[in-house]
Amino acid sequence: MILTYPLRTVAIVTAAAVLLVLGFGSGAYALHSPEHYSFAGDASYVTPGNASNRAVHLISDADPGFGRVDFGVEAGLTFAGIDALGTDFRFESDDSCVGGSPRFQVAVASTSGDTGNIFVYLGPPPSYSGCAADVWLTSGDLLEGVNPIDTSQLDGGTFYDPYASALVKYGDYAVTGIRLVADASWAFGDSEQAVDVDNTTVDTTLFTYEVPVPTDKEQCKKGGWMSMADDEGNPFKNQGQCVSYANHNN
Repeated sequence: MILTYPLRTVAIVTAAAVLLVLGFGSGAYALHSPEHYSFAGDASYVTPGNASNRAVHLISDADPGFGRVDFGVEAGLTFAGIDALGTDFRFESDDSCVGGSPRFQVAVASTSGDTGNIFVYLGPPPSYSGCAADVWLTSGDLLEGVNPIDTSQLDGGTFYDPYASALVKYGDYAVTGIRLVADASWAFGDSEQAVDVDNTTVDTTLFTYEVPVPTDKEQCKKGGWMSMADDEGNPFKNQGQCVSYANHNN
């Protein structure tokens, strides 16, 4: 299935291609496999998503201080080769974007040994703060928009670097990782920063964070239960639980 987002053709990745529920978030997925993602820190599924069954809930509080989705990276990808970065996002009622969080974090390396992260922030520049709460927002393609990006960790970089300028300086750098991070608990005192993300575009892949719901018990067999969930997005613990659900809900 193919759709356009935004102004580019992207492949939708659904559950069968994205994950095995067993071991999810354990670091079992190679980051150089583009159809995979995993969680780190305080990240979990939440129901519902943006007009969908589920999304990902990222929390930044005192411990561990961040929530993150790590996306697979295709071997040989360069910074110039990233077609798009964008996501739908929704903050809780007492939260907002602040201090460069949430953001996409693109780890890059040159052949000469220059390494670091390129940060692509969500929210309005120049402060990247003041995002509305309790409503789903869409970032669009952050690489094609008017927002500058932060290349200050790299040689010759700067905090407000126009994308066109960053391409000239770092376009041939190899991409070694891409993450979507929330880590601004420091800005909320005793509270936390909490944000839901859905329909995340990384390069040419749209991650919807969905998994299929079984409609027949046969779908649960031969390991099929590991890539399925109930209608609230909860993964099954074993084949029997999946079979029981299919028998009683269809």
